[in-house]
Amino acid sequence: MMAAAGTLDRARLHRRALWLETFTIAWNVIEAIVAVGAGVASGSVALVGFGVDSAIEVTSALGLFWRLRRAGPEANAVEESDAERKALYIVAATFFALAAYILYESFSSLLGDGEPDSSTVGVVLAVLSLAIMPMLAWAKQRTGEDMGSRALQADAIETWVCSYLSLALLLGVGLHATFGWPWADPLAALAMLPVILYEGWQTVGEARKHDGDEGEGER
Repeated sequence: MMAAAGTLDRARLHRRALWLETFTIAWNVIEAIVAVGAGVASGSVALVGFGVDSAIEVTSALGLFWRLRRAGPEANAVEESDAERKALYIVAATFFALAAYILYESFSSLLGDGEPDSSTVGVVLAVLSLAIMPMLAWAKQRTGEDMGSRALQADAIETWVCSYLSLALLLGVGLHATFGWPWADPLAALAMLPVILYEGWQTVGEARKHDGDEGEGER
């Protein structure tokens, strides 16, 4: 009877984890499309950077969703394939490319004469994201702990990071829309840089760890 209860509990947690990752993917797709579109329309570096980061997070969430589906409720970890390891390096390179874009565009905006237009869509998106991301991160963290899934707990940390990016975005587009401060947007984008670079290095570290695991497996 106890074993049956444990099996049912694992199945419930597994379904919840899959639902959380499905919601993460759907929300980040919407977030990326809206943020990049509004950012290009208004000339907001912060919005474009936020949107591209959301698109990168979709890749990470898809990978975890696939691993959870493949593992099933009986497992809490799945071996990484060689394709996944290579994908991690590609994702890391994307983070660094995004950081370079933000650095260039932010300083160009700060030193140039042009200024971004205020974006009501950007403000609304930032508010919604700041309301949703902490709750989603907390749910992932609790579910990951209950499942014993390090992957889901790590993904929760990424969602907490997204909460910080949402706050930076809200400050940038909000201050610009409210007070007309043109420098608020590029400064908000620059405030995202440390987090984006951190995510990039973390991804490289994860890929190198899998390199080491493969090397040990071959010996």
